Amino acid sequence: MRWLSGRWVDLVWLVAFGVASSAWCLSAAAELGATFDEPLYVKAGLASWRTGSNKLLMRAGTMTLPIDVQTLPVYLWERHRGHEFDPAADLHTVLPVARAANLAFWWLLLAYAMRLGRTFGVAWGGRLAVALAACDPNLLAHAALATTDIAIVACVLVLVYHFWHGLGCGWKRRVLVPGLCYGVAIQAKASGLVFGMEAMAVLGLWYYASTGQLAAPEGAGPRGRLVHLWHATYQLRKDLAWIALVGLVFVFAYTGCDWSPEPTFIQWAEQLPDGPLKSAMLPVSHNLRIFTNAGEGLLYQVKHNVRGHGTYFLGEWYPRATKPYFPIALTMKLPVAVFALLAAVLLVHPRNLLSPPGAVALLLLALSPNYRVQIGVRFMFTAVVFGYVALAAAVARGWAAPGSRFVPRWFVATLVAATAATSVWVWPHGLSYFNQLWGGPPAGEHLLHDSNYDWGQGLPELKAWAGSHGEERVAVWYYGFDPAVEGPPFFRAYLSHLPHDGDPARVRWVCGDHRYLAVSIGCLCGNADITPQHRAAVDWVRTQTPVDRTRYFLIYRLK
Repeated sequence: MRWLSGRWVDLVWLVAFGVASSAWCLSAAAELGATFDEPLYVKAGLASWRTGSNKLLMRAGTMTLPIDVQTLPVYLWERHRGHEFDPAADLHTVLPVARAANLAFWWLLLAYAMRLGRTFGVAWGGRLAVALAACDPNLLAHAALATTDIAIVACVLVLVYHFWHGLGCGWKRRVLVPGLCYGVAIQAKASGLVFGMEAMAVLGLWYYASTGQLAAPEGAGPRGRLVHLWHATYQLRKDLAWIALVGLVFVFAYTGCDWSPEPTFIQWAEQLPDGPLKSAMLPVSHNLRIFTNAGEGLLYQVKHNVRGHGTYFLGEWYPRATKPYFPIALTMKLPVAVFALLAAVLLVHPRNLLSPPGAVALLLLALSPNYRVQIGVRFMFTAVVFGYVALAAAVARGWAAPGSRFVPRWFVATLVAATAATSVWVWPHGLSYFNQLWGGPPAGEHLLHDSNYDWGQGLPELKAWAGSHGEERVAVWYYGFDPAVEGPPFFRAYLSHLPHDGDPARVRWVCGDHRYLAVSIGCLCGNADITPQHRAAVDWVRTQTPVDRTRYFLIYRLK
């Protein structure tokens, strides 16, 4: 009866949850408009396949691997039909294909969540890890999009699995394979540079401690212990350095180069004051042909995080990042059933949570107050999935230990079913999911902003509203780059840029003298001081009473 063995059960379990979650993603993707980032990604990905240049992505600080995977089927399609797609005019033709291709990373995430769960929590640890990840509405929402947030989680899981299983082995398994995996993680998203190294450092120290290599000689004082720790971790530090080198070589090789001068470098050199520095740098800037390369994208993201920007948090706009953002945002966005399961494990056998994936999740959460780009809980998905793996492993180890207390199986099954039911309930609007502890999805627009709620995906629903009300044209003040806003039944109202000073007559003029104005939640809940006109428009809209709404738009009668 080999078909009943654990591996066959694992395969059936993985396929069942993978197919069900993929169906959720594909059907949800068909209901949603393009999100803020997707138009650029499709345009840049097709440009990369056609020309070999990654300049558009590097200038946006976006690494190329997810975009290459998502746009490859589109590129092959256009090659087959004999003429190119227009990334703007044909976006809604090709976007479903790009979104479906992102499911390759989703399946990779589920497969390695199972492998890690099994590594640290026997068979049921892997199965529960898959169930928790596959039923999370936030993860499902992003798996349905052609973006990079699922790809980075999947690739870091791959890195951690192979790094852990390579510890104590030969150079190939200990350094080369993790180095290539590290490069893939960075190529998925620049944050892989940090998340991957942090995870490997935690796992390496855990392994050294568990094998007794960090134990200081008996009677050693504080200084002696530090000296011993430094010497004991020499091999780990050496391995991490080699892994970083292998990974970065892979990243630069994969990204490639245009072998052309960089205009911004030339401009910088030309603006230098006359003198020896300018004399030296001008010819260098005109003749140094190493651009575009991966360093541009990585440097952009480093500067972006150092600079940071404001955030909408608990109903207020903050001009700078606020430290409690991510910990509190997670309490809003994760399903209540997950907190119930965590509470049960803490009550019954808290020591089972002490595991390498739990340590990684805890470290990423502890460092989150330092993250200055706070535009979505998606930046914490890596910590969330490692937390799910740790939670699943803790439950499974409790079940496997004979004679010990454990969380009842019926209770765990009920909570997994409740999480799945939550995802079905919020379909297709997983992006705007908020748990009932914070008032549910209706409260979300007053709590968080950007990819937590309105990421520009609401135009199809607004189009359906216009059709049901017999409106041929509706003025739209919109947060996003979906090109559908430029065509019927929409008239894009540039209230953030054209002069109106909040005067009703001028507002109507900017809105093309149409009967209705639809205002996206993103415009109302973002930075009101982007421009003076934006501030005036926000102030004017807040004096009006909406006559109707969709999930992501408030609708006002203009005349």
